[in-house]
Amino acid sequence: MQRTESSASEPQTPKARLPENGGTANHPSGGTPPQWNIGIVAHVDAGKTTLTEQMLFQAGAIPQLGRVDHGTAHSDDLAVERLRGISVRSAAQVLAWRHAWIGLVDTPGHVDFAAEVERSLQILDGAILLVSAVDGVQSHTRSLWNALQAMRIPCLICINKVDRVGARPLEVMAELRQQLGVQVVPVQRLVDWGSTQCSIRSLLPSAATFADQEQILEALAETDAAALEAFVEESPLPPDDLLGTIAQQTVAASVTPVFFGAALHGLGVTELLDGILQFVPRWLQRSRSVMESKPSEAKERPESTGTSSAQRPADHRAPLAALVFKLEHHPRKGRRAYIRVFQGIVAIRDSVSNATQASEGKITAVERLQPPHTPSEPWAGPGHLAVIHGLPDIQVGDILGEAAAVPPAYSMARPLIRVQVHPAEDQQFTALGHALEQLSAEDPALALEWWREERELYISMMGSIQMEILTVLLQERFGLAVEFGAPTVIYKERLAQPTEGYVSYTMPKPCWAKLHFRMEPLPPNSGVQFESEVNYDTLPLRYQKQVAAAIPDTLKQGLFGWQVEDLKITLIDGEYHLEHTKAPDFTVATPMGIMDGLQNGGVLLLEPVEGVVIQAPEELTSRILGDITGMRGRFATPNMQDGVVSIQAWIPTAEFLDYPVTLASLSSGRAVLSKWFHGYQEAPPSVRAERKRRGVNPLDRSRWILWVRNALH
Repeated sequence: MQRTESSASEPQTPKARLPENGGTANHPSGGTPPQWNIGIVAHVDAGKTTLTEQMLFQAGAIPQLGRVDHGTAHSDDLAVERLRGISVRSAAQVLAWRHAWIGLVDTPGHVDFAAEVERSLQILDGAILLVSAVDGVQSHTRSLWNALQAMRIPCLICINKVDRVGARPLEVMAELRQQLGVQVVPVQRLVDWGSTQCSIRSLLPSAATFADQEQILEALAETDAAALEAFVEESPLPPDDLLGTIAQQTVAASVTPVFFGAALHGLGVTELLDGILQFVPRWLQRSRSVMESKPSEAKERPESTGTSSAQRPADHRAPLAALVFKLEHHPRKGRRAYIRVFQGIVAIRDSVSNATQASEGKITAVERLQPPHTPSEPWAGPGHLAVIHGLPDIQVGDILGEAAAVPPAYSMARPLIRVQVHPAEDQQFTALGHALEQLSAEDPALALEWWREERELYISMMGSIQMEILTVLLQERFGLAVEFGAPTVIYKERLAQPTEGYVSYTMPKPCWAKLHFRMEPLPPNSGVQFESEVNYDTLPLRYQKQVAAAIPDTLKQGLFGWQVEDLKITLIDGEYHLEHTKAPDFTVATPMGIMDGLQNGGVLLLEPVEGVVIQAPEELTSRILGDITGMRGRFATPNMQDGVVSIQAWIPTAEFLDYPVTLASLSSGRAVLSKWFHGYQEAPPSVRAERKRRGVNPLDRSRWILWVRNALH
């Protein structure tokens, strides 16, 4: 694929209108082209939405370019996104390029909306990490890179805004190496950066001289013998071999190809689209070959198929596996659920199981996301993105069909503060509760707590920007004016040591349920695990299911009233009575047994900690370090350069809440602060943070039994 040198000032033609570009007619099989889904991720203001807009335009998927600053970007659906110029929700659109379909997923860049990015990462086949040539590696860049590595998502890096005054692409590549540990492979040569005359020369696939390949071969040489030999002998590799080696090592995360661009002017956009096809497909082929080796894998559906499951060929009746990654509310149709299909087929009138909610429902409509001017189909298969209707209780994060075929989630950030939400008018309390229920289905991280008797509503938040956006959403979408209470930090609890819990629930009759648990603390981020060593003759399956179902709600409030995490619970004994045991007895008994174990083993209070980078005038160094120490924080050795100090620190969230305002005042607005969620750590004894318990504590045995029997007045 020969390309000519392009510059930032050249007009950009929608390349999809050229004969070589994609569409179903060009696909060798004559059916639906292969599709893989690429996420565009970055720290806020790096240019994600602008790049998405240019990709869609260059591929002919949109008739004209929109602008973020003009509020006309096609992937900014919400009014608040167009007004604020930032992405709040992920947006998915599909374009045709060369021989393939590419699903583009534009994600929010502000750390307050990291949960939205987390959900998008699960559906990706590859990613483009966008980094500003002016701002370089930033705090959220690090979090995103760590997530991509942890989830083994092949990644391309694009250094954007190379035409801006102050662009420093070579320094940014050095930052990528030093701060992220990336083995970068620049596959382009940049000329006259920092000006409108900036141009890009592609080194691939036609790089024929050693001078063109030298930097690439040097990066590849560490893990590839042929590249090492070529580098030592100063002899170029054949272009196809070079492309194959880069693709192979990109999949293995040994190297990361680096592209350059000026998305606002369309510079480097088509080269980046080509880069997706050059370097990501090998990962897809490997992924599909693994899936195709399973009997349950569904192959792509032929064009002539109908919508009835009974009419499908046998190899299309494989179990479905799909993930809900986004929800929208339609005034007439209700919830529109965006899904990525990993396995099997979903079609109109299909009955599907929701593995997350243990429920079933019927699909009333399927809208496959696909490029414009391609025949629509009422079904979606492996690799496709689609919108489905008909499941009224569906939520973001739900898995449809086989959960084992869906990649596991990765936690980048957690809401660290909890706020009470008040309606401006008291009579709107119930309406506000229902509105927040709907928003929590779309964003489960809000973790709505609705205490009807006390008339209180609480949600979990990442930060002040999210609070501002939520205020606007409630007003625009539901006509509700709200106020927020003072934020409080979200603590966690963890079992202090291995222990056992026991309960004998045999009075007052009629009842009979005995349980014995072994409980063990797990490493951070392990979640809650439950298993049973009791056979079904001793305790029937239906009762063991009651035990498992009661555990999540029980652990929402530990000894201090906070969520208990990272715990393994093993049922080691149980007993029922043929005559006295009633249906709900094990649901009543389980919380008493689990809380008994927590009391026996004791719990640790965990507090959230934020990673922080502060850049400020050098003369403020001592004051800032003193502030960090006073906030019970710790810091790395400060870095001084050109009169500016850069300090990396780790500070408990509770101490840090008001510090950004203090720092701005101290530095007269000259300090720059960035932060990210670092994790939870054991709080010192001086920190006492108990949350008011809702309902009755199962440790108060008599009142608990009366309460669950609705006999407590």
